[in-house]
Amino acid sequence: MESFTFQHDVKTYCVTASSFPEGIQAAHEQLHALLPQNERRNYYGVSWKTEDGTIIYKAAADSMDTDGSELSNLETFTIKNGPYNTLFIANYAENLDGIKRAFNLLLEQHEVDPNGYCLEWYMDRDVKCMVPLGKEYRPFTGLNKE
Repeated sequence: MESFTFQHDVKTYCVTASSFPEGIQAAHEQLHALLPQNERRNYYGVSWKTEDGTIIYKAAADSMDTDGSELSNLETFTIKNGPYNTLFIANYAENLDGIKRAFNLLLEQHEVDPNGYCLEWYMDRDVKCMVPLGKEYRPFTGLNKE
């Protein structure tokens, strides 16, 4: 497990999956059709559990200044700045169960934000699974010597 910090909020456009997990691929396909891949745009998956236990999943991609006004009808989601715990999965398409296992492990950590979300950051064939840390979290900076 590693840590990662978003230095700034990340604004994204997103498409909500019709169901979880069955609708995930269709949501990503719809998003990629609307926002074609380029070297500067990142793609994500964002999910969280509602009070009734339903999982909401959104395929998301960076909002860019060059995006046209035709995208203004898309949903948006802001990935919050701050620290995240992460697990990296290489070649995720051959290990889809690894994403579920990674989030199960990440969500067991005591420092996780109870009001947070699960974030998948897709990097070509790999994915970084991430969860935000709670406001009470303080990184270990060493022992004070007085």
